[in-house]
Amino acid sequence: MSHLRIGVYGGTFDPVHIGHMAVAVNVRHTLRLDRLLMVVANVPWQKAGGRAVSPAEDRLAMVEAATNGLEGVEASRLEIDRGGSSYSADTLAELADTYPGAELYCVVGEDVASIINTWERVEAVRKLATLVVVNRPGSTPVQLHGWREVQVEVPALDVSSTDLRARVADGRPLEFLVPDPVIRCIQERGLYADRP
Repeated sequence: MSHLRIGVYGGTFDPVHIGHMAVAVNVRHTLRLDRLLMVVANVPWQKAGGRAVSPAEDRLAMVEAATNGLEGVEASRLEIDRGGSSYSADTLAELADTYPGAELYCVVGEDVASIINTWERVEAVRKLATLVVVNRPGSTPVQLHGWREVQVEVPALDVSSTDLRARVADGRPLEFLVPDPVIRCIQERGLYADRP
């Protein structure tokens, strides 16, 4: 029996947008993953002390709206249920326990790959998963040593969550930047209307 191939794509997803979704579907397709989990960070440690992050349940609801009906790509609440700060090492360890023998893939952008050694318990991440570095057409791949690593090229969609939050606050449209079900979720939950 072949092992499950599971991708772990963590993020704040505040809000999730077409750039995130393009990464998810392209990585799953390129690596022939059985499942790609979009893992919503509970308390994203890299963002601590910066701007206020939307409540985890709101961010999860947006990712659920974005992935609904999308084969092989799903929202994950693993880090929310675990509570506290969110670390990939813990998430990968939990998945390794839950799915013994599964091949795990940790999906990151080039910007994250270049600073991966700053991660909490980076050795555990290195041991548990193949690193999937998402890069844009024409970019120079990040050179990492000592990692099982694959590079996946994804179209360059220059969409920023910061800009999208500002768009909502200003009443500007989100169409074609954010999946339609996510726009509905933002409106229903009244997200971003009062702050950048």
